Amino acid sequence: MLFMKGSPREPRCGFSKQMVEILNKHGVAFSSFDIFSDEEVRQGLKTFSNWPTYPQLYVAGELIGGLDIVKELEASGELDTICPKAQKLEDRLKSLINKAPVMLFMKGSKQMAKCGFSKQIIEIMNSTGVDYETFDILEDEEVRQGLKSFSNWPTYPQLYVKGELVGGLDIVKELKESGELLPVLKGEN
Repeated sequence: MLFMKGSPREPRCGFSKQMVEILNKHGVAFSSFDIFSDEEVRQGLKTFSNWPTYPQLYVAGELIGGLDIVKELEASGELDTICPKAQKLEDRLKSLINKAPVMLFMKGSKQMAKCGFSKQIIEIMNSTGVDYETFDILEDEEVRQGLKSFSNWPTYPQLYVKGELVGGLDIVKELKESGELLPVLKGEN
């Protein structure tokens, strides 16, 4: 957790900006808290951590230090061993695609589709009786954009079986009409 002035997208001081640049350069997974948003936290953390300045970097609840300390850790090569790495997008997409044998990336969820195409594909999927998981692409812009490139399929919904792209609504409709949908969903094709 990085306690900083501003946000990673809009740091409000040079030290915070430098800290964000170092963490991003090293692919560190981090969340942040804008100390300008809460004066009680801003003052209380100085006392709690016995560290009078910002930014302050914490890993697993422990204070690592401020910008000078992080620069020293970077120079010594220790920063990469201390800080958790952000999962690469491609690895994350592969993991999501393989989260269940049948994965549907859509707008909304099984319980509540948020567009007509997603609603239609859910109705078809539910009619098969096959178990499937969904991922709401509206909740994660990185996945929404990344999956289009990764799968070379520009639209949603996208249906995957055993990690392989089946296609979108039109393909699923064709498979249903030809009687091939159930075998495909069961991984028999």
